[in-house]
Amino acid sequence: MSALAAIPVRSPLPAELAGSTTVVVGGTSGIGLAAATLLRRLGGRVVLVGRNPERLAAAVAHVREEKPAEGEPLLGEAVLGVAADGADEGALAEAFDLAGSVDHVLVTSGGLTGAGPVTEVSAGDVRAAFEERVLGAFAAARLAAARLSAGGTITLTSGTHVLRPQPGMAGPLAAVGAVETFTRALAVELAPRRLRVNAVRYGVIDTPLMRGASGLATDAAMAAAGAGTLLGRYGTAEEAAASALFLMANAYVTGQVITVDGGQSLV
Repeated sequence: MSALAAIPVRSPLPAELAGSTTVVVGGTSGIGLAAATLLRRLGGRVVLVGRNPERLAAAVAHVREEKPAEGEPLLGEAVLGVAADGADEGALAEAFDLAGSVDHVLVTSGGLTGAGPVTEVSAGDVRAAFEERVLGAFAAARLAAARLSAGGTITLTSGTHVLRPQPGMAGPLAAVGAVETFTRALAVELAPRRLRVNAVRYGVIDTPLMRGASGLATDAAMAAAGAGTLLGRYGTAEEAAASALFLMANAYVTGQVITVDGGQSLV
């Protein structure tokens, strides 16, 4: 590996992401949408991928409202959207083709498919969890590996339940744990091409998905539930998304799974 050119050195500040293009799989709500918004605010170009066409259209319109800093380079169409299942490699390829040159890929899609007592969930339920989480990450990685140039990144997502499992979560957590292993393996495999691969292990973050799954539909309910955490509240989608931008920007981080949970895993 010593004969290969070193990974490019650049400023590790997120501001350096201006002018870059990021494909965000699962970019229609929550952390993915927040990441796209932050990237656009910095002057980046984003391509959002989501299954629901209506939510996708709303997300694209939302991100387009962001006003980047003055003097950003001309990027052509700065916010694009592709309606596709993130686990469908053929459909996902359309997003990469539309994007053209891609610098970063962020995969935030994935829910709690397959949850339930192991005696009650079916093999099909668990298979669906792996298709959603693992095959989605695999499809994005395959496409990205063929398109990214030196210095490009792939950022995946995980959750702190892999550290502190709860009953009824064996199925989805098996899939989430596989994503973390995949992250490390892929970082080693793609290092000779000077591509970086990392993941963010999130705690409870205030997103529409979390509100729907937990039944904490109101701000008051969310605040009350988060009051007992180490920092007295749950994290915001923007706080969670900022960690992904850190991994994109810092060119000396690879093969890592960083935890962003407000200390939830400590208590």
